[in-house]
Amino acid sequence: MNLAGLETRTRITFDTNFPIDIFDLNGKRQSGAALERVIRHLNLLRGLRGISTHAHILSDNNFPTGAGIASSASGFAALTLAAVTALGLELPEVDLSRLARRGSGSACRSIPTGFTEWQKGNNDFDSFAFSIAEPGHWELVDCIALIEEEHKETGSSEGHLLASTSPLQPARVADTIRRLEICRSAIKNKDFSALADIIELDSNILHAVMMTSHPALYYWEPASLNVIKAVQSWRKTGLGVACTLDAGPNVHVICEQSNSELIIHRLKSMPGVKEVLACTPGGKAHLL
Repeated sequence: MNLAGLETRTRITFDTNFPIDIFDLNGKRQSGAALERVIRHLNLLRGLRGISTHAHILSDNNFPTGAGIASSASGFAALTLAAVTALGLELPEVDLSRLARRGSGSACRSIPTGFTEWQKGNNDFDSFAFSIAEPGHWELVDCIALIEEEHKETGSSEGHLLASTSPLQPARVADTIRRLEICRSAIKNKDFSALADIIELDSNILHAVMMTSHPALYYWEPASLNVIKAVQSWRKTGLGVACTLDAGPNVHVICEQSNSELIIHRLKSMPGVKEVLACTPGGKAHLL
């Protein structure tokens, strides 16, 4: 589900007078791994035009970066669209999704609109994302319980590399198609109960893999677990609510819009929750 209100805005300028590539994120000049990752992606995009002209990238997120709220997905989707446009290329959505995936896998899902699915594919050309429902299809709200705003110590890319060291990873991968089919059906049929069960299972399996990798990764904070337990308790009372966590401590609490005000109020009153970011389904990556 793309999130309305959480945005990455990126401007890129190619200029033969630039001696090097420059990347400014949220007003700070980037170096090291962050810059290298962006340059690798730029080289891929520059190759489409057969040029090597350096660029200045200005990018800003209006939400915490590197804290488990998909800033890499948003960032590389924005960078891909901005760079392709600046290079004078006109590409269909499927190709933009493919290219964004090369920067960050989940970025392919931030190109299409609304509720999106990443097709595994068999190669680079058929692994892309597409929309399975428009933003207005289902009035869901992602109430993000913000527990930690700082950049996580171990990023998602590093976590992916460690996943193969977990004895649980093969089982996670083998069951992926089944979980995806249930999630897709739940969204299309607006079946909240089915959606709640499958997204919580998927999240728990993901974190079980991380906790059993070598070295082990523990993204949850005490406040994260408190929110998880609270969501389970609320659901037992009949409230339609579920939660999922990316590779980070912040908890995505999903509910239907009719319950969102109550959920937000409860989350804000919990110790350790600094803020609640409420987001409805959002549109596709676009030019401003």
